[in-house]
Amino acid sequence: MQTKKTISGTFLKWLLLIVGVAFAVSMVFSWTLQTRLSEKSAHNLLRLNIADVRQDVIDASDANLLALTRDIAAEIDLGAPTDESGLLTLMAHHDIAEINIIDANGIITSTTHPDFLNYDMRSGKQSSEFLGLLAGTEREHVQSYQPTSYDPTLLRKYAGVCLAGGGFVEVAYDAERFQRDIDHQIVGVTRNRHVGENGCIIIADENWRIVSDRRENEGANLVATGIWIDRDTMPEGDVFTATVYGEDSSCMYVFSEGYYIIAVLPENEILLQRDTSVGLTAVLEVLVFLTLFGVIFLLVRKLVVNNLNRVNTSLSKITDGDLEEKVDVRSNTEFASLSDDINATVGTLKQYISAAEARIDRELALAKSIQQSALPSVFPPYPDRTDLSLYATMDAAKEVGGDFYDFYLLDENRLAFLVADVSGKGIPAAMFMMTGKTVLRDYAERGDSPAEIAENANEKLCEGNDAEMFVTAWMGFLETDTGLVRFVNAGHNPPVLIRDGEATFIRQKANLTLAAMEGVPYREQTLQLRPGDLLFLYTDGVTEAANENEELFGNDRLQKALSKRFGSGEAAVRAVCGTVKEAIDAFTGDAPQFDDITMLCLYYAGNAPAANAPQETTGASVIGDALTVTAKADELPAVTGFVNRSLESFGCPEKTTAQIDVAVEEIFTNIASYAYEGEPGEVTIRVREEDSAAVIEFRDRGAAFDPLAKPDPDVTLSADEREIGGLGIFMVKKSMDDVSYKRENDENVLTIRKNFTK
Repeated sequence: MQTKKTISGTFLKWLLLIVGVAFAVSMVFSWTLQTRLSEKSAHNLLRLNIADVRQDVIDASDANLLALTRDIAAEIDLGAPTDESGLLTLMAHHDIAEINIIDANGIITSTTHPDFLNYDMRSGKQSSEFLGLLAGTEREHVQSYQPTSYDPTLLRKYAGVCLAGGGFVEVAYDAERFQRDIDHQIVGVTRNRHVGENGCIIIADENWRIVSDRRENEGANLVATGIWIDRDTMPEGDVFTATVYGEDSSCMYVFSEGYYIIAVLPENEILLQRDTSVGLTAVLEVLVFLTLFGVIFLLVRKLVVNNLNRVNTSLSKITDGDLEEKVDVRSNTEFASLSDDINATVGTLKQYISAAEARIDRELALAKSIQQSALPSVFPPYPDRTDLSLYATMDAAKEVGGDFYDFYLLDENRLAFLVADVSGKGIPAAMFMMTGKTVLRDYAERGDSPAEIAENANEKLCEGNDAEMFVTAWMGFLETDTGLVRFVNAGHNPPVLIRDGEATFIRQKANLTLAAMEGVPYREQTLQLRPGDLLFLYTDGVTEAANENEELFGNDRLQKALSKRFGSGEAAVRAVCGTVKEAIDAFTGDAPQFDDITMLCLYYAGNAPAANAPQETTGASVIGDALTVTAKADELPAVTGFVNRSLESFGCPEKTTAQIDVAVEEIFTNIASYAYEGEPGEVTIRVREEDSAAVIEFRDRGAAFDPLAKPDPDVTLSADEREIGGLGIFMVKKSMDDVSYKRENDENVLTIRKNFTK
């Protein structure tokens, strides 16, 4: 059911939504703006650092070339030869590229470059820059490193210094000498320079060889840093991104004085300013929005929500069952009217509840009385009998439950007893329980076998079962003179056999629960009781009883509680049920009971014959170690019971007994179905122990037939492709250690052997 929203909750939700949207929009705007501002600031920082380094490089190169030019001018002033030969000597001595001497008229009068002799400095744009030395406005002048006007592919740097006798000397050096002289100065320029906190300046020559780098990679190619520059597509002064030494960075470069000057700034540092600004803005906006939200909400809470909460508090107490609670909210007319209406409604409700409680109490008391009267409640039920004792209890989780037990004598020597559990609890389960109990008893009293009772009851309970309820049941018929129990299990818990102080769960094959599906066959099984045995039946309310930690009581605790000697007779069956109930109560503690707990204990004291003693069964006789029965499928329980009693006396393990049971069932069914072709006949079964092996012999006087002569079926084929028949005897041969056949004295003799270890 969908929960109705409160006014305060709805208002709070919408107010939070509005505030949240406003905050989100504001943060998106701040984020976008601060990102742009941070990027712009970073780009300016890159340009500023490049400009500073560029100027440092220019200053270093200017100073270096001027120093060389001053030295040469001083030597000329001191009388050094100025003819071509003398200038060549000076050029070689100072390892420079060119020397020109210009007179006061601006004409080159002597030069190391013959083509420049008598060149008028006023005739060229590059050369005319030095005319200030002739005009007296400068004493020395230096140009930037650039292509020469007469050969654009040749890069040189020129400097001029005035001579004492008039005119000036002009000196040039090329890229190799230029870079050799100032590389060590450039290293100092950038080694300790930071761009921002963690950025750096990298300088490479025109061959991409690193000249200066904070990481001391001088001499390596520029690509070692992660930077690659294509001057055709990447203009100077534009920002580009690269992963520099493993960090995503923004970069910018210029080419000056024959060097690439590259500024690098990590992206995380660029965005630090943005993140800081956005974070500060977020904090301030959170404070503002929280204040605004708090003021608005407090006003609404004071005017409306507090009064509604007072009403709801009273209503919660009323819905929890406190009908004496009064709603008293009278701050205004609306709430006063609401309080009066609620109080009037509660008064009327109290009257209806009182009447309903009285009616329900009467109905539940009647239902409980009817259910209890339907279950046997007088113990001991058969005080005059000394061959058995019975005791049963049923503790419902509610006033009435779905568990039930029953027992009744079918004749002087047969006792029917059962325990069952209907799905669900309460009155619906109790009603279905009454139906199931009645149906099972009706079919039992008309003479049906346990399997027939289960099949007929299942069909009956499936009729009109729109609620889709079902019943688990364990029903047995005890033959009091032999101790043989013929039983059927419809999806119920396995009983516990207590023998000589040891409790074991009965090995059995469970069938489908009753009322689950129509047309289900049920298989009858047998259990041989000995004098002094206790058989304990129960419902899953025993093993599934839970404590406060939601742990289940379980089979192990049940088996442990029952593994002791309980004595005999009426005292024993009561002690068994009492012991289990005490163990459950100690385990569950204060945890509530969630399921019905039903128990039935049967003590067998009858004088059951030994395994080899003669026994009476319908159409069967036991002589010595042999059982003779009519060759009818109905005698299968007598046959398996006889075989199992014999195997038990040998100490045959349960697993081996189960394999033998399957083989016995297959062989006896085939004889009953085909040996006499519908005519009456008998089968004799003998069981003996031979060298730690169980040997079972089947004899019949039917038509001669060797089941072993037929070839084994091809089990690799599908069921449709395989020939009909032969699979059962094939499984017998596979499961037994030896199977043999012979025709002797007009009898078919089939013998099976199964080895076992005690």
